[in-house]
Amino acid sequence: MSIFGNRKTQMVGPDEALPGREARMPVPDRHQVLGTPLKRPYPEGTRTAEFALGCFWGEEKAFWQVPGVYTTAVGYQGGFTPNPTYEEVCTGRTGHAEAVRVVYDPGKVTYEQLLKVFWESHDPTQGMRQGNDVGSQYRSVIFYADGAQKAAAEKSKAEFQKKLTENGYGEITTEIVSAPEFFFAEDYHQQYLEKVPHGYCPDHSTGVSCPVGLIKAD
Repeated sequence: MSIFGNRKTQMVGPDEALPGREARMPVPDRHQVLGTPLKRPYPEGTRTAEFALGCFWGEEKAFWQVPGVYTTAVGYQGGFTPNPTYEEVCTGRTGHAEAVRVVYDPGKVTYEQLLKVFWESHDPTQGMRQGNDVGSQYRSVIFYADGAQKAAAEKSKAEFQKKLTENGYGEITTEIVSAPEFFFAEDYHQQYLEKVPHGYCPDHSTGVSCPVGLIKAD
């Protein structure tokens, strides 16, 4: 069986995780669409939000299209293997989720608005999967950077749960955890749908509107 057929839905433990490597993944200098740097340092006053919500190709595009977003990047987060490759993450033996980093100007877009994009862009009730994409790398996670983000994430989760319940959906399985190290994915994954316009981009959204983030920042 190929590594792509090994669809693990159980989290690997640190003692079972692949060893990884010391060398970091090469990262493109500029965003393919926005023309902004993918790596730090980011401009003064910008903030960073990180999310996992299924296959990162389509989810990154959902965020880079938001006015006020400075740059985006895809990577691996929430596991144990340092500097993993895509193939390793796909085995389910790194513990990482496919994640999107969103760097934004809080004077133009609020964190709550980004949470709205997050909730409405996938089905957060599916556990270790999104549709036919099955495995721990497809789980739903909000990686908060500070207490304010944590509080906003928890509040939005409670509010969206009410809407989902009203529409016949089950319990949200999204994790809300402190942001660990973000490992950039390979070059070809960055802004993938700009490079491959008709590439794989499943829609796993519930169609339920999230009641948070409706007011833009001044």
